[in-house]
Order: sequence, then structure tokens, then C-alpha cells
Amino acid sequence: MATEEGVPVDLYIYDLSNVLVSLLSPDILGRPSAGMWHSAVVVFGREYFYGGAGVSACAPGSTQLGAPRQVERLGTTFVPHQVFVDYLQGLATTTYTAAAHRVLEHDCNRFSDEVAQFLCGARVPKHIVAQPEPEVSQPLRLALGALLDQMLPVTEQVAYANGVRHARRDSPDYLTLNNQIEEARLQSQQLEQRRSTLAEKLARKERRREKKRKKLQRDSDLAPASDDDMAEGVETQGMPEPTRAGPSSRAPDAEGDEPARRVSRDPPILYRDLDGAAEFEGLTRALEDATLSEDERQSLDELQQYLVHGEGSWVLGDNFLDFIGRLLSEEAGAAVRRAALRCLAAAALRDDVSLLLHQDRRQHALLGYAHRVDQLPTPEQHALALFMCNLFEHASSAEWLLYISEWEANGRTLSNIRVTTKVCVHCALSEEPELRDAGTALLYNVATKERLAAYRGVRSRLPGHAKCKVFDEVCVELAMAALQLLGAAPAEEHLWRTCSALARLVHHSPDVPQLVAVVGPDPSAYRGTSARVDEQIELIAQKLK
Repeated sequence: MATEEGVPVDLYIYDLSNVLVSLLSPDILGRPSAGMWHSAVVVFGREYFYGGAGVSACAPGSTQLGAPRQVERLGTTFVPHQVFVDYLQGLATTTYTAAAHRVLEHDCNRFSDEVAQFLCGARVPKHIVAQPEPEVSQPLRLALGALLDQMLPVTEQVAYANGVRHARRDSPDYLTLNNQIEEARLQSQQLEQRRSTLAEKLARKERRREKKRKKLQRDSDLAPASDDDMAEGVETQGMPEPTRAGPSSRAPDAEGDEPARRVSRDPPILYRDLDGAAEFEGLTRALEDATLSEDERQSLDELQQYLVHGEGSWVLGDNFLDFIGRLLSEEAGAAVRRAALRCLAAAALRDDVSLLLHQDRRQHALLGYAHRVDQLPTPEQHALALFMCNLFEHASSAEWLLYISEWEANGRTLSNIRVTTKVCVHCALSEEPELRDAGTALLYNVATKERLAAYRGVRSRLPGHAKCKVFDEVCVELAMAALQLLGAAPAEEHLWRTCSALARLVHHSPDVPQLVAVVGPDPSAYRGTSARVDEQIELIAQKLK
């Protein structure tokens, strides 16, 4: 697990050219080579590499290639170990599968380069990544690729766990144990199918009860108020109002229905009033006139199992994200897009939603759509902001929003954190009350995601070219939005969110305090608004001294 001091990240570089020269003649190689390189990233006490068996891991230096020719320190990472495991799972099941491996084109060195960028913003040396391809005919080139595949450090037995292949040696009881595991897996699947059938029956009964309850409630609301009701209304005047459904920054009650989770120093602002069953019903209404293929109907049924019946993310098939991408397309219509986003916002409160998010590494259907936030109708913008806010319910999904790895969309280089920042700033500065409310909530969630203690002194320990999860330039952009909000004299709730975000941003980036002092307005002008606003203003003032 990453600590405040960080975890070192090393690059192991192996030279395969000596073996090639001993096996192939210079005529076949085409030209002399300074090195035929294989590389791996070593972090958290393991060596991670990519080859013909997919993404693999082993003890450092324990591959068939022996000791590396060179070990290069890439930097230090502050990414938590579990987040890194989730990231590798996404790579192993999308971009870097065993079938996708191509020697000299999509190989171990490009894998190491991408992982290094994710961990600490470093890059693998260009001569390693872009080693020249032999100038030979296609048949000879294929033969060379097959030879190199055999030379890569792949053990005879590779076990697959959580999307990452871990190299290990067989034990005498391995086959027996593997058979027992397979039998247990089949039994588990059978039990899960039975449980799913029972859960569906119970859900139907519950929906019938709920409809009956709502009908009785409507009848009760239409009935004239009694004298007792009037008296009760008089007696409760001046009493505190009950908690309203909507945005909340409070942690779930220990005895409530929500699963227990560790409460961070700054609990996120969430929209818990989104009901999965109701939102799914809204989506089905929006799709009434749509013509769905058999695969699309299957994906819609999977969404019902996940969102309404509470099944795990395992029910979502391989084509589910393609289905979501079609729902968010221009052809689907505004009503369908809004309903799909609200379903995603309800799903974002689930603790396993991150497994779905990591499947979107190849298409970037979700954040590719989100980048067009300024072109969307207001209801869609609002639903998108709710989705992003609720992703801060769990650390893994929040980290996904803050990933710095870059990807291409419509000829532009984007990253998750940049798209998140764009949605945040656009909604927070909107004139629409609903958008501003969700936008200030997202601003608060993004700025307060990182613990203050973890950021003190981090910049001084990072290499000059390394980037933190919240870029310095992103911090400045968020701070500028916060200052514009302060200039608009927001209401107390929005003022508190804005000052809380600004109080964290002045600690995240050395550029923000100077920006506050030069651009203004001075947050001290709002002293006396409330005790909690004063507390945040004091934190800002400490950094401006």
C-alpha cells in the first residue's frame, strides 16, 4: 500500500540480442542491433510484465531471463496498492490481453511505459519503447516474432487471479486443488442461479407491495385533514425539520441499510435519494418506442438484475458497456440519455461499480460522452453531475475519476481527471440552480478527495516531471472556478462548499495561494456567515500568510 513517503518504482531492462545473435544470422536480422529489449516494472515488491500469456507478475528478477542488464529508478508512486491492482485488472482484460500481444508493436515495453505513466508520471526511455523493427520479409518477420515470444519470461504454469496473471511453480497437489476449485465454482454458479430466481420472485412481490403502499398513501393525502392532524401541525411548529432526501455529506448510520465503510476526513456530498428501481423504470419508459436488438434486451435485463434486484456486477455481460454507449449516443435521444445517466448515478452508490468502470478503458464511452458536457441539454448535464458526485461514495470509483493516464478522443488527448474537471467547472459556474448545486458538490468532492497530510511535502519529494493525481494546472482551474463563485456571493451551503474546496486547493498546489491573493475576492470578506464557513476561511488564511 502506498504511504505518505511513497513506494519506489523501478524499471528492469533485459537484453535479448545476445540470444538472437546466437540463433539468427545477420542476414535474417537485417541490420546489427544495439539491443533487443524486454522491460518490466517493479513496484510493491513484484515484477510486472507483458508477454504472450498476458499481464504477468513474479518475484523481482526471478524470470527465465535471469538478472536484468540494467535497473533504472523511475520515481516514487503514491497510488494505493488496491487502486494499482484494479488498474492492472483493467489492462489485463482490455488493452493488454494475451491475444493482443504483438512483438515490436504491442509488447512488454509499451506496457511498461503505460504503467510507469500511471504510477509516477515517468516514461520508459524512447530507445527501449521504439526499438527498430527488422527489415525482413513478412514470413521471416513472423518467424522472428514467434521466436521472441518463446524467449519472453512465461512459466509453464500461469494462474489467473483478478485479471492479473501471476507466475508460479506447480505444487504436487496443484491439479487436485484446481479440480476442487472448479467443482466448487460450478456449485457456486448453480446456487447463484437459484438465488437469482428467488430474488426475482421476492422483488416482484416487493414491487406489488410498494405499489399498494403508494396507492394507500395517495388516498391518505387526498383525504381531508382531521382536527388531530391540525393539532399535531401546531405542536410541531419551531421543531427541526426531518432530513430531506437529496445531497448529503453524512456517513451512513451504523444500524442503517447501507454497508459499513471507512469514513474519510471529509465525507463526500452524495445524492442518495436516487432509487435504482425507480430510475430503471424511467429508462424502460424512455425506451418504449425504441427498437432493441436481442443483445440490447439482454443488456437491459442485466441492468435490471444489477440495479433493481441487487445482483453483483458479474451479471453485466461483455456487451453491457457497448449498450450504455448506444444509450448515450446522439441517435438515442435526450430522454433516453438522461434516464441512462440517472441509472448510472444510482449504480454509482454500489461498492462494486468500479469493476464496471475499469471495463471502459478501451472505448471510454462514459467520459468521452462527459467531455461534451457543454453541448448537452441542461437535464443531461445535471444527471451527469449526479453520476460523478455519487462515484465519490467509494475510494476505487473516485480514484477512477482522477486517473491521469491519457487517451485519445476525436483527435484530442484527454484524461479522466481533465474530463472530471471540465464537468465540475462547467456545472459549478452555471446559472441553473440545479446545475450549480451539483457542480459545487462535485467541486467539494474533487478538492477534498486527497487527505491534507498526504499532500504536505509531496511536491518536494516528487521528480520534476512527475504528476500527482490532481495536476497543478487542474488545481488552478478549480481554484479559479471557486473564486468566481465567491464573487457571486453564493448562499451559505454553496459558500461552505466553495471555501472548503479552496481550503484544500491552497494546500494541494503552490500556485493557488498566490492566485487567491492576486485575483480575489478575499475569502475573509465572508467571515461571520456561519461557524463552519469561518473555519474554512481560517484554513485559507493560514496558507496566505
